Formats: sequence, structure tokens, C-alpha cells
Amino acid sequence: MKIGYARVSTVDQNLDLQEDALRQAGCEKIIVDKISGSVVLRPGLEKAKDLLREGDSLVVWRLDRLGRSLKDLISWSGYLEERGIGLVSLQESIDTSSSTGKLVFHMFGALAEFERNLIKERTMAGLQAARARGKMGGRPKSLSEDKQKRLIKLYNDKSVSVKEICQMMNISKPTLYKYIRS
Repeated sequence: MKIGYARVSTVDQNLDLQEDALRQAGCEKIIVDKISGSVVLRPGLEKAKDLLREGDSLVVWRLDRLGRSLKDLISWSGYLEERGIGLVSLQESIDTSSSTGKLVFHMFGALAEFERNLIKERTMAGLQAARARGKMGGRPKSLSEDKQKRLIKLYNDKSVSVKEICQMMNISKPTLYKYIRS
């Protein structure tokens, strides 16, 4: 039996392309996750794991839908191989039931990890360059310095409840405590 696995990183993203390709590839069941690939325990992937039996194939649209790192992909490949389950990636035309397919799988996995590392390096370099120009990332403070001082005074005086302070300043409790810690 062919069991398809589709994943998108956010709830806003659409699974149609992957699901259509998996159906066209002959998958009898398609399991989906709407969760980041960096999350190790994915409910849909665990369900697929439970369904797979010896002689079955796990079919993915692309390798990066299954794992985010080469280590993760190799781990999955080993897990499936130990149980006599094939791994098929439609976009990369990989089928690990053959020696050539296993080789190609490892090469594509290494290239995917290399690409992710490059993106990460570029992002870090961009952030560093922005900081060097005096740009600070993150959300701006919601309260002026005067309001921050007033908030801390009210909190320390204990004359007004935390809930009332939050309502007065139009902030949440975690934000209030963040200002107090700083």
C-alpha cells in the first residue's frame, strides 16, 4: 500500500498541490500535518508511521516535507528500511527500494540541508548588517519611558491591582512583568 504524507508549515498554507500529486501517484491514504518541519513530533507523521507495514511505501511530494535536516531524513530512511518500507519522493524522483534510489536520496538530503544552512547564514548576515547600521529588530516598546516609570511605581506601591494596571496601560500581564523585570 502507498501511504502519502503531506505537510505545510502554517495553517494558512494550502495542501492541495501535494495532495493532488499524492493521489495521482496512487496513494490509498493521505495523512497531513499543518506544522513546522522543525517540530520533531508531528501527529500526522506519527499516524502514518502506525499505518505503514512491511512492503508499503511512504510517499512524499518532496523530501523537505518529511524532514528538515539530513540527520532527520537519514533517520527516517533507516527506520523505514529496517521495517521493509520504501520511501518515495515525487519531486526528486527517488524510490529507496533500489540502491540507486538510496544514493540519490542521500545526495538530495545533503543538498537540501546545505540550502537551509545558506538561507540561515544569509539571514544572520542581514540581521548583523542591519544592527551595524543602528536598526534594531523586534517589536517596538508599546509604552513611553514616562508610562513605564508610572507602571513600575503603581506596581511597587501596590495601590492598584495588576489587572487594573494592565487595563490602564492597555497591555497584557506578561508585558507588564517584562517591563518590571527590565
